[in-house]
Amino acid sequence: MATARIAPELQPSAETHEFRLHIGRISRQSLVFFAGTIFAAATGYVFKLYLARALGAEALGVYALGMTIIGLLGVFNALGLPQAAVRFVAAYSANAQLGLLRGFLARSVFWLLISNLFASGMVLFAGPWIAVRFYHTPALKAYLGWFALIVIFGALNAFLGQTLAGYKDVARRTVITNFVGTPVMMVLTVVLVSWGLGLRGYVLAQAASAILVLSLLVVAVWRLTPKAAGSASANLPRLEGQVISFSAAALGIGLLEFLMGQTDKVLIGFYLNAREVGVYAVAGALVTFVPVVLQSVNQIFSPTIADLHARGQTELLRRIFQTLTKWILALTIPLGATMVLFAPSLMRIFGRDFEAGWPVLVIGTAGQLINCGVGSVGYLLLMAGHQKRLIMVQAAMACAMVVLALLLVPKWGIIGAAIAAALTNIVTNFWCLREVRRHLGLFPYNRSYLRMWLPAFCTLVVLLLWRESLHMFLPAWMVVGIGFLLAYAIFLPVALAYGLDPDDRLIANAVWSRVRGIFRGLEANS
Repeated sequence: MATARIAPELQPSAETHEFRLHIGRISRQSLVFFAGTIFAAATGYVFKLYLARALGAEALGVYALGMTIIGLLGVFNALGLPQAAVRFVAAYSANAQLGLLRGFLARSVFWLLISNLFASGMVLFAGPWIAVRFYHTPALKAYLGWFALIVIFGALNAFLGQTLAGYKDVARRTVITNFVGTPVMMVLTVVLVSWGLGLRGYVLAQAASAILVLSLLVVAVWRLTPKAAGSASANLPRLEGQVISFSAAALGIGLLEFLMGQTDKVLIGFYLNAREVGVYAVAGALVTFVPVVLQSVNQIFSPTIADLHARGQTELLRRIFQTLTKWILALTIPLGATMVLFAPSLMRIFGRDFEAGWPVLVIGTAGQLINCGVGSVGYLLLMAGHQKRLIMVQAAMACAMVVLALLLVPKWGIIGAAIAAALTNIVTNFWCLREVRRHLGLFPYNRSYLRMWLPAFCTLVVLLLWRESLHMFLPAWMVVGIGFLLAYAIFLPVALAYGLDPDDRLIANAVWSRVRGIFRGLEANS
């Protein structure tokens, strides 16, 4: 009887201990990925500024149209295997199923090579017709050979990168892709464009950096793969049925995500022109920076979802989901507020041709704030075995996106495309949130979210005062930069002072410990 009385009392302590372990791992790994993403975002912003001024809106529009072609093929030629790598590499490694791991890796690479060679052939065969007849942009034909090369290496890099995630080494993947591949591509682009190659130099630099990243990823995966699984003389098991079914579901999800993410650019290219696509693409690229915290968390949270759901620890999963979603939203609000309030100045930095795209930036940012506000709902459905429900949601919203874009793009141009994309994003996230609450019993919100109203209000007031005061005497880049710093300088201290609950303090302490460790390491090496 004594044991029965003690067990319930120990339960909260044990759950809190496991919560601390999961949150610590997620925050530490996310911090590495976040640092890489921030590095890529910061350098990418400067790089896009250079491209906009060096190439112009029309050339960037031609590039964006080419990417829609290989983007569609990239959905099919990946065969859903990159997403499967996260789940099955982790599962086979944890259960010491080295034969199945060897078969999965070898056969996946084989089928990816076959499908990518076929896809690159399709770019060369069908690309000229699409460029001339559909997009009415003959200039695109000159770059199709390089786009075909990007197709081959893009899918292989995605698979090997997700394999590293399956080995739970996101940090190494981040170093290779963000800290090595991205700078190399940028430097090569600057050199080649300076030599007078223009857009051809940009596409060539992307192909060259993709080859470098592929080489580094192959070495990293080889080192992490157990020797027994890497033996060439052993039998090569076939892909399991569950791998094939999961990959098929991931392929369907990828196709639907493409429809929701690329329909706007495709229809702008069809109804308008390459210049409008270029302006829209620059605004859209800035919008993709908004959910950087959500993306960082998702990289590490997704395997945790599968683990906790499989063990039936719903309450612990709910607790982690609530805490992470609150932090994602809190760390995104200052960035989103800055981008909305200073959208004209932000777009003006790229040149006068791009300033007209500021409404696209405002609308897209609003949609991404909703995306961050609901948290990792898509990954919850996918990793908890409800991928069919996720496909159902995305199929319906992909159709809605196509219909909305067909109605709004001819009437309102790039603003209509932005409205269609934002509405699709918002409804998709709320629908996924409903499915998560209905079928998993999880909901991210509690009373502690009310504590964010004061720091958000203070941040908006300060940003509005800055926008209406001395900013007119400063260049646009300085206006935006100071606004960004002010947003976080106001929001974070007020949020910390206004009160954190115990779960929030666990995350704050974990992140602070990681940051202190980094600085101590730098001091020790200096």
